[in-house]
Amino acid sequence: MTTNTYLSPSKKDKILTKKQEKFLSSLIEANGDPKIAAELAGYSGGHYQVVRALKEEIIDLATDVLANSAPQAAFKLVDIMNTEKPLPQIANKLQAAQAILDRVGVVKKERLEVNHNLAGGGVFILPAKQEVIDITQDQDKSESELLQDDLEPIAHWEEEGKMDYSGAFESDIEQQ
Repeated sequence: MTTNTYLSPSKKDKILTKKQEKFLSSLIEANGDPKIAAELAGYSGGHYQVVRALKEEIIDLATDVLANSAPQAAFKLVDIMNTEKPLPQIANKLQAAQAILDRVGVVKKERLEVNHNLAGGGVFILPAKQEVIDITQDQDKSESELLQDDLEPIAHWEEEGKMDYSGAFESDIEQQ
């Protein structure tokens, strides 16, 4: 039997049965095949219920597998870089090594350089100023005077258009 280097002590308070622990160990021996791992652990029937019950532990296990493979992926990148001879499927190996490193958090860092040169003189475009409205002049007016001020533009508009209450202009009615 192989030694399981992937399973770490439980990170959560969840207590696993011996059968569930055997399933997780067998999952590594079966190279990640849950059906074979369920059979090796002694589960009869479908493996879907076991996977559903151990979803978080399986994800933790997969993360640990990738973390354990990260050094190998890093060295593979260096080997590909230093090799003088052509390697079969080099593009696939390079992509797999990069994917493993990305998933465990070893990613290339992008740097953004910002250069402020104030000697050249900066130009700021500001929005146009809005008219300042003095609201203190309206405080002395009564409520009816304020209402009259609001209605004046409407009355003026009705006089210009000679609008009747039906919504049609008198000039339109005369033409008909």
